[in-house]
This record gives sequence, C-alpha cells and structure tokens, in this order.
Amino acid sequence: MTTTRPTTSPVRNIALWVLQIAVAGYFLMSAMAKFTNVEPAASTFEAIGFGDWFRHLTGVLEVAGAVALVVPPLAGLAGLALAVLMVFATLTEAFVSKGGVVTPLVLLVLCALIAWSRRSATARLRPRISAGR
Repeated sequence: MTTTRPTTSPVRNIALWVLQIAVAGYFLMSAMAKFTNVEPAASTFEAIGFGDWFRHLTGVLEVAGAVALVVPPLAGLAGLALAVLMVFATLTEAFVSKGGVVTPLVLLVLCALIAWSRRSATARLRPRISAGR
C-alpha cells in the first residue's frame, strides 16, 4: 500500500513556519516570566492556589512546547499539547482568576491551527513510537 503525503504550497509552508516561530517565541517569553517571578505570573499562580511548583511546571511545559514547535517532526504534536495547555489556561482565567481570556483563546486557536496543519508529520510519528525507535 502506498500513501501520498499532502502537498503544501511553499507560501503556506513559509507562513506556517513564521507562525510556529512567533508562537514559540511567545511561549518562551511567557515561560521566562514564570521562572523569574515576574508579575502577574507569580500572583496569578498564588491566587489559584497552586503556588510556585505549578508555576515552574507550567514554565517547563511552555519551554518544551516552544522548542518542539520548531522541530519539524514534533511541531504538530507540540501544537496539540500547547492547545490543551491553553484550554486549561483559558478556563483558569475565566473561572478562577477572573482575568482576561483573549490571549489564551488566541493562542489556543493558533496552536490548534499548527496542530492541524502539521497533522501528517504527527501521524508519521506513530509507527516510529510504537516500533520503539
């Protein structure tokens, strides 16, 4: 059985890479704020009752996601993981800290777009993972 890879126009591919790099940059900056105790990151995590450990864990997840966004085989999976993270960020902002939900919602949409656009690369990871490579 032969499978064909979906073709992507060069312009669309470049635009997607620009988006991935921009989103990765945002998540790196966001993570640095969590590691350096910059406001409002510190007070937000304190207000939701999780404190420093969860703030640092979130920062680590953001760094891992940002790095994976610029690794071609991992970009789709990173987009999916960061989209899930943004679902929880949106819910936390809306119901716990009563903050603005616009930023996490925009990031959720952008990460979901990356995950969808890079789904073929993500699908190619499955046989490699199940084979133990």
